Amino acid sequence: MVEFIKAIAEHINYVASVALFVIGLYTVLTHSNLLKKVIGINIMETSIFLFFVSIGYVHDGSAPIINLGGGRVLYINPLPSALILTGIVVAVSITAYSLSLIIKLYEEYGTMDIDEIMKLRGEGKNG
Repeated sequence: MVEFIKAIAEHINYVASVALFVIGLYTVLTHSNLLKKVIGINIMETSIFLFFVSIGYVHDGSAPIINLGGGRVLYINPLPSALILTGIVVAVSITAYSLSLIIKLYEEYGTMDIDEIMKLRGEGKNG
């Protein structure tokens, strides 16, 4: 049991990433409010960012900027961090676009509930 707890403590970033992803997925699947779905997607995106940054981290590693020692140096992989910066920009753009669409849907239908919007759309076609 002690080994299990130590293993979890050593990999807490991965555990937190999975927990955040499950929370976001649960939010997206169980709520019909569009704003809550966007929040759930943002939580899922954050968990992916945490996961990739955790993959690139090396314990006792240094940033690969300047080699101060002439010997063998252990470096942190900078590629996941660079990719995550791009991912954050894309995530913010998608969030802004989603929120603007939600505003337009609210102006058109008077609700942010996807079930109500689908009912109102169905009445509009038949009526």
